[in-house]
Amino acid sequence: MDLSTIKQVYLIGIGGIGMSGLARYFHKRGCQVLGYDRTHTELTNTLASEGVNITYTDSVDEIPSGFREKSDSLLVIYTPAIPKDSEILNYFRNSGFDLKKRSQVLGIISKEMFTIAVAGTHGKTTTSTMVAHILKHSGFDCTAFLGGLASNYNTNILFGENNVMVVEADEYDRSFLTLHPDLAIITSMDADHLDIYGNDASVKESFKLFASQLKAGGKLIHKKGLPLEDGITYSAKENADVFAENVFIQNGTFFFDFNSTDVKIKQIELGLPGLHNIENSVGAIQVALLLGIEPDKIKAALRDFRGVKRRFEYVVKNGRNIFIDDYAHHPEELRACITAVKSLYPEKKLTVLFQPHLYTRTRDFAEGFAEVLSMADELLLLDIYPARELPIEGVNSQMILKSVTAPSSRICSMEEALNIVAENEPELLLTVGAGDIDTLVQPLKKILTNA
Repeated sequence: MDLSTIKQVYLIGIGGIGMSGLARYFHKRGCQVLGYDRTHTELTNTLASEGVNITYTDSVDEIPSGFREKSDSLLVIYTPAIPKDSEILNYFRNSGFDLKKRSQVLGIISKEMFTIAVAGTHGKTTTSTMVAHILKHSGFDCTAFLGGLASNYNTNILFGENNVMVVEADEYDRSFLTLHPDLAIITSMDADHLDIYGNDASVKESFKLFASQLKAGGKLIHKKGLPLEDGITYSAKENADVFAENVFIQNGTFFFDFNSTDVKIKQIELGLPGLHNIENSVGAIQVALLLGIEPDKIKAALRDFRGVKRRFEYVVKNGRNIFIDDYAHHPEELRACITAVKSLYPEKKLTVLFQPHLYTRTRDFAEGFAEVLSMADELLLLDIYPARELPIEGVNSQMILKSVTAPSSRICSMEEALNIVAENEPELLLTVGAGDIDTLVQPLKKILTNA
């Protein structure tokens, strides 16, 4: 496909974080961009304000006549999260259009660019955003497709003047196998998306295949301990090819030293908390060094890095209450997040409000969720957010709750959760999950700030 001929783009599922990035990319190129999504969100509202037309009705009647005939200048993109019975999706399919997945389009865009791809069952959004920020802040520059809203830029896509592209490589639906990067980071290979892969071995095999797709002369950087034979290893807990040491917390901020055979960078101040984020930054630093960016510029960029929306995002931080929101939805992500919270505030009572995401993930990892959530002092557990799935008999939040050993734990509705927080005003509140729990963030903020 020659992208230079594309004048019109229709995106089915335009409100997704990845799809909205493509919408912005093509809009920036001067294309007429339209799309469908089922719900209004802050992201779709922002797209609309930028000049992108969006419909929220899944009907063929909503497709403008100018988008109903096949043309070399018309590109139709869809996300696998769209239900298979979608009327708009099936119109394009049944009319003989050559539909492209988001991942395929990213593969096409990246083909002619020097591509830095960041993969991993967790850590990829923060790490890819770190890499992009270092490149931007240092003046090296890049174009970036990110899986979250970078807080420094309040967007999920960055436009650069050079031929370098940073992209989050998503393992869901094996999407990342459309990419052939020059530099690749793999942050983790834990079992996830077993509704797609079936078992842990298939997940790991897919990551190994991704690692094998580096362009000639390309380099792989991966967390130490992953079952990968080649590449530069990194760690924040043990010696690796590159590693962090002398980690300490001062006034709620993490500091560490970066070490490799050739380079040592002392007392790096990281704008994000948690040992897992130090580990992410070690991988990002190694990419920057491979690109020839000076250590002082890397250090300044990390000090300025403000993270990603819904990745350990402080919503309220005052003398009375601390409220942190995070996207964690896998047991290991939750473990990293809760551990970071407790390391920063060891004396405070921790209330965790968690929404499980997907029936299959809850079924596959119920014991793991229960173990990690037991680290809380108080657990408020919402019902499962189904996303693209239909209910599975016997799979519910009770599967998790029955094994939780936290001092206080219960299942509640969103409304009940708001009432509980209003009554108790917890001193340390953490909301976690990848569903629609984010709709509670502003109401909770109002309760805790008495706004």
